[in-house]
Amino acid sequence: MVRSSLSLSAVSLLLGCFSPVAVDAGRTISAVGSRFFYEDGTQYFLKGIAYQLVPDDPLIDTEQCTRDVKLMAELGTNAIRVYHVDPHANHDGCMKALADAGIYLFVDLDTFDTQIEQTDPHWNETQFDRFKQVLDEFQKYENTAGVFVGNEVLTTKEGSAAAPYVLAAARDIKAYRDAQNYRNIPVGYSAADIAELRPMLQNYLACAQDPNDRLDFFALNAYEWCGVSGYVQSGYSQLQKNASGYPIPIFFSETGCNAARPRTFDDQAAIFGEHMVDTWSGSMIYEWIEEVNDYGLISYGPPAPNAPPTNTLVYDGFTRQGVPTPVSPDFYNLKTQWATLSPTGVALSDYVQSTSTIRPPECPAYTAGAWEVDPSSPLPTLGQAFTRTGSKVQVTNVSGSGNRPLISATATRSTSSTPTQMLHTGAASPLSLPRIAGSNYVASASLLVGFVIGMVAVLL
Repeated sequence: MVRSSLSLSAVSLLLGCFSPVAVDAGRTISAVGSRFFYEDGTQYFLKGIAYQLVPDDPLIDTEQCTRDVKLMAELGTNAIRVYHVDPHANHDGCMKALADAGIYLFVDLDTFDTQIEQTDPHWNETQFDRFKQVLDEFQKYENTAGVFVGNEVLTTKEGSAAAPYVLAAARDIKAYRDAQNYRNIPVGYSAADIAELRPMLQNYLACAQDPNDRLDFFALNAYEWCGVSGYVQSGYSQLQKNASGYPIPIFFSETGCNAARPRTFDDQAAIFGEHMVDTWSGSMIYEWIEEVNDYGLISYGPPAPNAPPTNTLVYDGFTRQGVPTPVSPDFYNLKTQWATLSPTGVALSDYVQSTSTIRPPECPAYTAGAWEVDPSSPLPTLGQAFTRTGSKVQVTNVSGSGNRPLISATATRSTSSTPTQMLHTGAASPLSLPRIAGSNYVASASLLVGFVIGMVAVLL
């Protein structure tokens, strides 16, 4: 019986994860099919927080990190997302504090000056080198669960031409990861919740037949569920419909609408409930620290708008160091929600037998004015850039290698000036608000070898 490459890839992934480790090492996270798993074979669901105290890197202050992690653990957090880091700094202290609390890191690889841009999409050596540096630094930590190659690169339907560059970045980072013999840290993308791009972008980033040319996971920044709402009323039922049968893990990389106060986080019961838990791998709440956009779960004191510019503890009028104080009642509302939500998921030993039925979605067809990407064209290579001449768009190769354009050279841009609408039009999305970025366990070697051998036997 011929099995799909996904099943065999799952075994390869497990084999790739095995290496001699110290007895005090933590459990790593892997993506298999459409789910995340701990290395002991139990499914991993994110209960995460967006954590960016300072613009450059919140993971270098061990003392502050330790204070924050203690309160995160009380909240029930098992993941954080950090948007910007310094790859040359020392992160050992903070990463250990997180690991000791069972908290995993999802980190963005880009910076403000290396991110892929919707208006001028390109993918070059400078960007690639920066992405590699961040991966080099964080791959050594076993509680690094995933990396993002972009955050909200596409924010309008006119931005579809940037999608191949996101995928090109993921392809090259995955190839670099494998060439360096790093473990299979999942590589993904965090998308803005733009109704006009659904579900084309989501499907495009996972539709390639070659696993090397698609994401390892997809994440969505969604603020549709506001105040008293429901699974259908909020639009979550449509998000679930779009994600049903998705071949890679999908989760909410930002959520927590604050259009109605206080935030009760009722959407968490839906995400971890019967309608969505078999498809979605959890969520991350925006955000840890209280800032001008009023999304914080904690504060370090009252606003300090008159602090002198020499005060390094204050940025943008808010203190960013000290004892974290819960913002009431939001902090406690989220704590209560998460305490009642403990999905068990499926065991990897059972799940891996079904991966032969997983198939990539159909690639979205080129549609003028809606989705202007030719799915049959190759991804950009390093040095290729998107250009526009009048109403025509194409990809040019600065080295003159003559690769086919990935966008139709005769495509006409839509001239519509209609602003992008969120599905839930009443949501106060952080897209339009200021923001900075946007119990350890290890199986013995013999048990893990036995587990992998068992999986191979199942598949063969």
